[in-house]
Amino acid sequence: MFKRIFFHGLLAAALAAIAAIMYNRIYFFATEADFSQIINYGSIIGGSLFVCIIAAFIYFGLVKWLKKNGEIIFNFIFSITSFACVMIPISISLPLDVRMPELFPGLAVPIIFFPAVA
Repeated sequence: MFKRIFFHGLLAAALAAIAAIMYNRIYFFATEADFSQIINYGSIIGGSLFVCIIAAFIYFGLVKWLKKNGEIIFNFIFSITSFACVMIPISISLPLDVRMPELFPGLAVPIIFFPAVA
């Protein structure tokens, strides 16, 4: 069971990273706002991998510990955490040399939800 959940976490990380990279490129071509100093391919892939693997471990623990309600509690916790993480890109202070810093939340906020969707 652990092996299956772990591989599902890896697959979700790969799908979330691909979706986030595609969104990053589309956002760049639509707005010409380059945030590659802050969010680059490495940080997108690393962040997606980290979040999805941690989520897989938490899911495994909750399903093992709370047999019947583990999945419901995991979905509730993951949804609340995803919505709470929206505050991170909104409150971040960008370097002064970044052009159009007001467009950064438009890039980062949707990327936060890709691991939850995957």
